[in-house]
Amino acid sequence: MPIDILIFNTAVADFRSNEFEFVERLAGKGGLARGKTKDMPAYTQQQYKNWIDSGLATAGGPGNTAPLVAKAGIKTAVGVNLGKGGFDGLDANGRFFYDTMIANSVDMSATFIHQSLPTGVTFVYNKPCGDRGGLAYFPNANNDFDFKYFKPAVERLSPKIVFYMYSGLSDRGDDNGGKDLADFMNWCRAKGIITTADSHTLAGNPGELIESGASVPEYKLLEPLLSELDIFFTSYDEARMIENTISGKGKYIGVSEEEYISYFLKYLSEKFWRQNKNARVFGVTVKDGAFVIYRDAQGNTIAPQKITSKFMVGNVKDLVGAGDSFRAGFVAYIVKNIEKFRNGKINIEQAVQMANIFASLYIKAPLNNRYSTIGRYEKMLSIINDNSQFSNFEELVSIVLQ
Repeated sequence: MPIDILIFNTAVADFRSNEFEFVERLAGKGGLARGKTKDMPAYTQQQYKNWIDSGLATAGGPGNTAPLVAKAGIKTAVGVNLGKGGFDGLDANGRFFYDTMIANSVDMSATFIHQSLPTGVTFVYNKPCGDRGGLAYFPNANNDFDFKYFKPAVERLSPKIVFYMYSGLSDRGDDNGGKDLADFMNWCRAKGIITTADSHTLAGNPGELIESGASVPEYKLLEPLLSELDIFFTSYDEARMIENTISGKGKYIGVSEEEYISYFLKYLSEKFWRQNKNARVFGVTVKDGAFVIYRDAQGNTIAPQKITSKFMVGNVKDLVGAGDSFRAGFVAYIVKNIEKFRNGKINIEQAVQMANIFASLYIKAPLNNRYSTIGRYEKMLSIINDNSQFSNFEELVSIVLQ
């Protein structure tokens, strides 16, 4: 049966602890370190299982998006590599990821069981001060993501949107300088599928790299990819590093955030939108919303504009997955309004507010129940449209779940 959204790659079990101080030595403050399987900490499968049973694990990658979209009532599937093991055919982390998706009504029929590499693992340092800690990511089976294997899943599931997570985190997925991923997205687009992909904060210390103007090699992978994407969002810090890497200018240090983002989005649209005349949305997320540039199906480009979130109430529990949950809300809106998107009649402010409410509900939810605050799409759309004011997060959640 056709599904709405098919999300690919980077199946991972995220383990959070204030004991993982080793992570920031690898990743820098709030950064990401990508390690090799042979260099993983020597934790046993039983130790992982104990942590999972104790509630210290969450499903990352598509686990930050697929269950949210599915809970909103949208047919969702993931295509991922999981490791073989002694837990009903999967290793402990793979079984956890698989069961989490199934429990949230996500189609797992496009699962590939890798015979030699374990399921991906991320260690997240929970900093006592509440700031975003570093992440040490070990891609493991994700490193061997094969587009040829997953093309039949696209043909069988016939999705309206294909979402790849993440450019820069898979050796095989990023092969040929990112051209393999770009070719896959081109193949999807030829079938009438809307395409989107995400990159990750691929730097140990983003602040230093931004100020120095240094490039980050993994962002070069975006050069063949961006022209094949209908939807692309990145964060402000990533935008600075992407520009340093693919344009080499680095001359916009010192301008305001708004001035820089406007320049960056215009630069991307001028560089990557010439090849195809279909509707496009590129954006940059910020703490209180997002800036977007939009081109309709007639080729008319709407200048970059900021859309401020209506859903800022409440305290953040964990920022990991903030961007992923934002994108989940955005693609949920697009798939519900796909013909309007294709015909250039989308309400871009509504789309971004749907992304904002998904992100707010996710990053403020309890860590042991991260999907509990997401409601049905129609209910969240009614909240967006009636311009309600909320005095606290609990009030917002109670209305969403009515």
